[in-house]
Amino acid sequence: MRRGEVLEALERVVASRKGDAPEKSYTARLLAGGVPKIAAKVTEEAGELVQAAAAETDDRVVAEAADLIYHTLVLLAARGLSLAAVEDELARRFGVSGLDEKAARAVGTTKGTP
Repeated sequence: MRRGEVLEALERVVASRKGDAPEKSYTARLLAGGVPKIAAKVTEEAGELVQAAAAETDDRVVAEAADLIYHTLVLLAARGLSLAAVEDELARRFGVSGLDEKAARAVGTTKGTP
């Protein structure tokens, strides 16, 4: 499986768990908890990634990054959003200086903002 295919396959699995009984899978349990529960898990996983990056092995950093990506996909699914939407946003930003992009957001010129 190509790298991008792994994320796409995981996204499909997450979507397939919507509406499943929470006792059937961890993903179904998260989705049943709604956005607040999933968002708290994303925050927790982000903290664990930062801690691992500061003081743990590369393997731990990779494992925590995988956890964060998985929980982010669950959060996107709970909101009815797709990985493709995230890819589109990254593509829009590609080739634009990060400093310029942040400055544009500060003055309210990004998409969705007048």
